[in-house]
Amino acid sequence: MADAATVEFNDVSHESIGVWCNGKLRLQGGQLVFRNDKTGKVEHFDAVDVENTRWQRLSAGYMLRLMLKNGTLHRFRGFRDADQDKIIKHMNDNFENEIEERETSIRGWNWGSAEFNGSVLSFDVHNKTAFDIPVDSVSRSTTGKNEVSLEFHQSDDALVSLTELRFHIPPGNDPDVDPVKAFYDNIMAKASILQATGDAIVTFKEIQCLTPRGRYDIKIFPTFLQLHGKTFDYKIPLSTVLRLFLLPHKDQRQMFFVVSLDPPIKQGQTRYHFMILQFNREEEETLELSLTEQEIKEKYDGKLASEMSGPTYEIVSRIMKALVQRKITVPGSFVGHSGSHAISCSYKAAAGFLYPLERGFIYVHKPPVHIRFDEIAYTNFARSGGSTRSFDFEIEVKNGTLYTYSSIDK
Repeated sequence: MADAATVEFNDVSHESIGVWCNGKLRLQGGQLVFRNDKTGKVEHFDAVDVENTRWQRLSAGYMLRLMLKNGTLHRFRGFRDADQDKIIKHMNDNFENEIEERETSIRGWNWGSAEFNGSVLSFDVHNKTAFDIPVDSVSRSTTGKNEVSLEFHQSDDALVSLTELRFHIPPGNDPDVDPVKAFYDNIMAKASILQATGDAIVTFKEIQCLTPRGRYDIKIFPTFLQLHGKTFDYKIPLSTVLRLFLLPHKDQRQMFFVVSLDPPIKQGQTRYHFMILQFNREEEETLELSLTEQEIKEKYDGKLASEMSGPTYEIVSRIMKALVQRKITVPGSFVGHSGSHAISCSYKAAAGFLYPLERGFIYVHKPPVHIRFDEIAYTNFARSGGSTRSFDFEIEVKNGTLYTYSSIDK
């Protein structure tokens, strides 16, 4: 406990795409903060944004359930019986709505009533919730006679995944209302199904992409990116963007714009955790965004302009920063003997560049690796003795993985 108004829990999990991600949860005043141990991603939830909170008993331990005013659901588990009084007291004192204690239906029946609340589908039996599903986890929905089926986004980190769920919906008493269509429309209104409706905010033609490799036309929509290439197309939800990096090439003529993604882009059995775009510094563009002045002011706090001109990499980075609302990480104060922020080295069989950052290292580009300082167990300078002109730099992280960057000039 840092102070009287702060409560901390170290072994708590947050649900994300069907996976419980371990991390640390802190209640500080009118704010709940969760930090993911694996990715380092920090999520803030303010009391003014919370619609209601619920405390529920699970088969093992307890769960804290947050429903936000925008309709999204967040669930945290890993609490013990002894934590209940501390959490309820803190949230009742600092949040607008008192925490609700709710029992779960354990009858085991598979018939009941389906209720939609924001982006959550709740299946209730005798006025008690049997289960609830975040509808934004739905990737596809189809209808049949008296039936609606749901398919869900999958995560590579999940050992067991819910892939499909089917609801049988009997005919209603009102002949003018089709209950199957009404149920389906409710699902589609909140499902995370990426559809290119309307005009893109902006389109960039023939952008060189190192990962996944190729040249792509990039269309930026309010909620996702669409990459259109000669062989493959990708749709990337902006909600999956974890971090943004803008890195100068060692030759000072090119720039890397790196987008860290969680979950990654999927192409068959290949997973791309990073999207790396490469730009020439001298390449400039003048573009008009399909946004009104009112939209720019209200949605993006005036961080964009209806007409933008300048180097292409600057325009792309400014638009991405405004849309995903994450700061762009640039190299730290480190400068090598060549006057560059980049260190030429090799990782595995490929040559690339290692960038020391203020809070970590990033290597581009094959394969891209980002290591945060708080993940590192130790570092070591290897093979540096004798008359050799180069040395190896080893980084071991806390999970035991060893990264060796070789052929670094002394």
